[in-house]
Amino acid sequence: MARVAKLVYYPVKGCAGTSVETADVTPAGLRFDRAWMVVSPEGEFRSQRKHPVMASIRAEVLDDGARLRLAAPGVEDLLVETVTDGPRQPAATFTWQGKGVHQGEEAAEWFSDVLGLPSVFVGLAPEHERVTNGEIPGTAAFADAHAILLTSESSLDGLNERIASRGAEAVPMDRFRPNIVVAGWPEPHREDDVRSLTAGGLELGYAKVCIRCTVPMVDQETGKKAGPEPIRSLADYRREPEGGVSFGIKMAVTGPGQVAVGDEVIVHSWAGPSPSTAEAEPPFTATASRPAESV
Repeated sequence: MARVAKLVYYPVKGCAGTSVETADVTPAGLRFDRAWMVVSPEGEFRSQRKHPVMASIRAEVLDDGARLRLAAPGVEDLLVETVTDGPRQPAATFTWQGKGVHQGEEAAEWFSDVLGLPSVFVGLAPEHERVTNGEIPGTAAFADAHAILLTSESSLDGLNERIASRGAEAVPMDRFRPNIVVAGWPEPHREDDVRSLTAGGLELGYAKVCIRCTVPMVDQETGKKAGPEPIRSLADYRREPEGGVSFGIKMAVTGPGQVAVGDEVIVHSWAGPSPSTAEAEPPFTATASRPAESV
């Protein structure tokens, strides 16, 4: 029987996640997931792809989102009184451009010091609107493209077997920064074929497979690059026809609700076998025709 093994939300896009036993899920994903974001003065989002140290930045949500406690190695913690409606700041992800709410100069200076370049800290604006793409459309906060990233323990186990066969060290699930991890599917990458599911009071619909960027090669504890795994081994067997390698699926929230670790995962519709699970794939090249997603 498949069950929810882990729930994680990431308050600040690109920074460390927070594991919870129970989560309220809105149409945009787990509550407070990617509700804040660090951007350049021009509005370009900051990512672990260029700034792996972001993995070591932790944001604790306090007082139902009224405050955030920010922590990073080598600097003093900062308590931020969040702003829900204030000066607007340009903000953008891979698939969305708009404006966020400026969270103040103190927070901007704190992130600028940690990252070593001018940065601005923004939150979701009340007027934030976004339609995500994929087989089933939805909405999202500041996530790259979709509300939910779902992975499975069996997929990680299968990948780590391949990594071990190379004599390399296994990688933990946090390298993939999922929101929901499922236990109990016997086959690796069974999630690729899920088209709709329920867990607790939550309903999700399939959008697309998740094309991986370089972020899984960042150690999420230290905030340092630790490649070439797992991308090297994924390239052996997870090439997608349109380019890139995949792990996990992106999902739209079709029915908001509460979900908890241990809830049964019930799949209501499946697709046929995915070509991405085939064993015989051509060698991986870095010339993907579509951008990888960084979370």
